[in-house]
Parts: sequence; C-alpha cells; structure tokens
Amino acid sequence: MKILFVGDIVGRPGRVLLRENLKQLESRFGPFDFRIANAENAAGGFGLTEKVMNELFSMGFHCLTSGNHIWDKKDFLEVLDSERRLLRPANYPPGVHGQGYGFFLSDKGTRVLVVNLQGRVFMPPIDCPFRKAEEIIRDSNAEVVVVDFHAEATSEKKAMGLFLDGKVSCVLGTHTHVQTADEQILPNGTAYITDVGMTGGHAGVIGMEKSGVMERFLKGTPSKFEVCKEGLILNAVVVEVDETTGKATNILRIYEVYEK
Repeated sequence: MKILFVGDIVGRPGRVLLRENLKQLESRFGPFDFRIANAENAAGGFGLTEKVMNELFSMGFHCLTSGNHIWDKKDFLEVLDSERRLLRPANYPPGVHGQGYGFFLSDKGTRVLVVNLQGRVFMPPIDCPFRKAEEIIRDSNAEVVVVDFHAEATSEKKAMGLFLDGKVSCVLGTHTHVQTADEQILPNGTAYITDVGMTGGHAGVIGMEKSGVMERFLKGTPSKFEVCKEGLILNAVVVEVDETTGKATNILRIYEVYEK
C-alpha cells in the first residue's frame, strides 16, 4: 500500500496549495491508499477550527495529526473529544481532551494504526513518548502502523525511529517546519525521516511573515505573527508498505515548489 503524509499545513496558503494540487500529486506519485496530514497550524497558523478540519477531510484525508499548537483555540477542545479522525499527541497526561491514536481503514481495506506523539526536548514536559509508544503498539493487531513524532530535537526523533524500528511501519517527524534530507528505511524495516517539513509559504520564517518574527528577535518584545503567503511549497513523503508484513519498502521525500 502507498501512504501520503503531508507536512505541517500552515494557514490558508497551505490549505489552498493542497486543495489545488493533491490530484496532480496523486497522478504523479499515487494512487495513495491512505492519506494523513499534520494540521495543528492549519487555521490562521495556530491551531485548528472545525470548519478548517472539515475542509481538510473533504480533500480525502483519512486522518489528521497535530502537536502542541492543537490547544491554541480553546473553543475547539470539544471537537477533539468527538472527532475520532483527529489526533493529538498521545503522551499528554490522562484526562486531556481528545485521543492520541486511532485505527482506520485504507482505501484497500487495510487496517492502519496511526499514533501521534510529542517530544520532550525543548518542549513542554509531558509523559514519556517512548513508553507511551510501546504501550500503544504492544497489543495492536493493525497491519500497518504510522507514527507522527512531533518533536524539536533531531536526536530525540532519531532515537524514536531506532527505538521503534521493526515495530512500526514508519516514524515521521513533524514540528520544525524544515524538511530534512535523511529519509531512509531503517535496518528492521521502518521508514524514517527526521522532519517531513511544511506546506505553505516558505518566504518568511517557518510559515510566518518575516516582519513580526524579526521584530521579536531584535527587540525581545511580543509581536503579532501573520501567516506567510509567498514562496509556496508543498512538503510531504510517500511511504510504500508491504501490508502482509507491516514493513516499509520505500520512502520518497516530496519538495514541490509552486511559487518561488
């Protein structure tokens, strides 16, 4: 089976870019049997709304993952509880809104487990993502297991990849909005990349207009961030998995420039 994973979607520019180019992408690299995207920045660059979530699902995504920004819009928390196709990191403490993993069916009828985890290095101190990952997959009977590891440190991400090598189909890093060039199949059959990257405007700073970001760095005072609308690039990976073994056979990194 062939899995499409789209890197962090940032605001309206990222959503429009996806909507206008998904079919063309599928004609070149697909057809895709299962489609996932990280959507924690899809609404105005920070968080998610029900309207934006439904817009993304209408594009054919089976599952949306997220990260630390999923909490940014407080009126969205109830949606986290009711929408099973939307995930937040699983290693938040008990009692937190939403669910951190879910079972889905691909277009071919393959049972897919998607696990969303968040790192702890240079991030808020939450529960251990390594132990949580082990706990979730221990009793899973899914043919294919996909892990979105939303983390800052490259070392923590690679450690997670090696920790889960042979236990899951792929470990795909998100959060930094900077695509890395280390896509690989690990020794025991797990597809890995440190960061899938970002879908949206790359002319600013990780999806935001440069003016507000520069002001904060130069003056050290709060400034308003606006979503960058220029330098449109779609970042994603396509992973091929043998559903009889759950092992990945290929990972292809996508860096599609639509506007320089």
